[in-house]
Amino acid sequence: MTITKASSLIIVMFLVGSLLLFFAANSSVEEVAEESSIEQEPKEDYYPQSSESFVANPFCFACHYDFEQEELTLDHELAGIGCERCHGESERHRSDEANITPPEIMYPKARINPTCMMCHPRHEIQHVEDHQPLLAGAETIFDVDTEDSGQGSDDAHKYCTDCHGTDHRMKVRTVRWNKATGEVIKD
Repeated sequence: MTITKASSLIIVMFLVGSLLLFFAANSSVEEVAEESSIEQEPKEDYYPQSSESFVANPFCFACHYDFEQEELTLDHELAGIGCERCHGESERHRSDEANITPPEIMYPKARINPTCMMCHPRHEIQHVEDHQPLLAGAETIFDVDTEDSGQGSDDAHKYCTDCHGTDHRMKVRTVRWNKATGEVIKD
């Protein structure tokens, strides 16, 4: 008889606990639904300050120290975005003291604008008149940029880094890689 009473008590406690969890979860879902239905004001500051985020740039600055105070790097760091977000973790690259392993992600010119627009979409930049030439090219990193923009050669095309990353280029290179394939370019 005592085994039956203990079993009954366990079953009742299990049911009560399950009901409490169900009601707690249900009220949380309703609160989230109410909060998300409230129309939110657009943020004034495009780069919110985030003191809690960790940006692993110091690993990159060990060799690329000239980028530590570069404007593009500092702006992205304020938003909690580090080198790895755009260039990959590149563990093999940063462990290679011979400097022959390329970073995981490099950008041929045709991929600069669509890649930047993955985080900075067209609808957020189209109101700026200087951005109009940028919007003439490929829309995503998967599109082929067939738009000539009537400007002639590829070098005449406008890129995000022409204004927002003029110093975000390697000043001295000991090795050159094909940015599309990652293969070493022999001089």
